[in-house]
Amino acid sequence: MNIVIAGAAETDEVGRLPYHSTMGLHLEAARNALADAGMTKDDIDGLATVGTPGPVQIAHALGVTPAWLDGTGVGGSSFLFHVRHAAAAIRAGLCHTVLITHGESGRSRVGAARFGMGADSLLGQFELPYGVAGPPTLFTLTALRYMKETGLTHEQLAEVAVAQRRWAHLNPRAMYRELITVEDVLASRLVAYPFHLLECCLVTDGGGALIVTSEDRARREPVHLLGSGEAADSPIISQMEDFTSSKAFRLSGESAFAEAKISHEDVDHVMVYDAFAHVPIYGLEDLGFVGRGEAGAFIAEGHTSPGGRLPLNTNGGGLSYTHTGMYGMFAIQEAVRQLRGEAAAQVPGVEVSVVLGNGGMFATAATLVLSNRLL
Repeated sequence: MNIVIAGAAETDEVGRLPYHSTMGLHLEAARNALADAGMTKDDIDGLATVGTPGPVQIAHALGVTPAWLDGTGVGGSSFLFHVRHAAAAIRAGLCHTVLITHGESGRSRVGAARFGMGADSLLGQFELPYGVAGPPTLFTLTALRYMKETGLTHEQLAEVAVAQRRWAHLNPRAMYRELITVEDVLASRLVAYPFHLLECCLVTDGGGALIVTSEDRARREPVHLLGSGEAADSPIISQMEDFTSSKAFRLSGESAFAEAKISHEDVDHVMVYDAFAHVPIYGLEDLGFVGRGEAGAFIAEGHTSPGGRLPLNTNGGGLSYTHTGMYGMFAIQEAVRQLRGEAAAQVPGVEVSVVLGNGGMFATAATLVLSNRLL
């Protein structure tokens, strides 16, 4: 059975949306995705989402009685997990058409859950007491080790933000569009060494939704799910197997490529979750597009920028487009747009797109191989 993404849409706006509740973002995204697919809520018999409100609340608000639910919550990669799980459920006959929703008031915090980490949690016991204070200080552990072992320079790290801003410059919906230089990045405020402000993801509001179904039920030209993979590493960053590489990236990517039966030469477009500037570097290396220690120079040489041979994060990514807190939904959305030929910064001839999602501080990962045709 061929599984496809039959509908995909974001909220009407992304960015600063203080007049939208979290629930409202979910429902607006769902409405837009259903319209995009040419479907109604009555076509939906499966529902997946993460966080609060959960799938039961979303289903009730939409007036849907699902036969299958998924509330898997593994950070920003959750939506890639949902696509994989939905495909398995449809193939197993548990449901026919799954709506996956995301809504997050990450900046305005309207109806959002309070931040907090229990003192009895692994993070609370073994990392917070030593002075870390959230993602900027936790992700530094990996970035600094990678820089020490591979020779990645501050200038090369800054090039990631510069490259993605080139894409955002072409995207009217991007939060930050003005072109920047390496000097601009290094002159921006130091947040947590080695990260400057422009090397850290945005904090925004927004959402998106997907409709996953079998090819025979799609009502418009679909995007095919050729392969997928999911994996986990460590729930806390200090216990990662290797600070300079993500085991979850490697394993999920290997699984997705094997299922899709593709090689790296088949890939036209890549979306890698970019919470911080070093994550796309890990993604390129752990997915096997370049060798160890080569990604920084690869990006600095322009290969991932407009006109480059491996277009990466073409919406501007979490560094320049939007980042509500869980970014994976937006990476999938951009891949779908590129495959449909509808992206703001459209890459010519995209037929295969690879999406890599990160959850937590390299705790989880999922990879999707998407195409506008069956290979």
